[in-house]
Amino acid sequence: MSRGDKSAYTDKQKRKAEHIEESYESRGLSEKEAERRAWATVNKQDGGGKKSGSGRS
Repeated sequence: MSRGDKSAYTDKQKRKAEHIEESYESRGLSEKEAERRAWATVNKQDGGGKKSGSGRS
């Protein structure tokens, strides 16, 4: 997976990032910075993209 590829994320994570990004943009951040911060927030909250395998919590 190349850097910036969002295919490993669930639809729910993508929607969450979009909502967070809109919130940052409404506070005056640039679109690029808002997107960067939104994905960083999703990664921190959810631990990254889709996980597979048993025993994951």
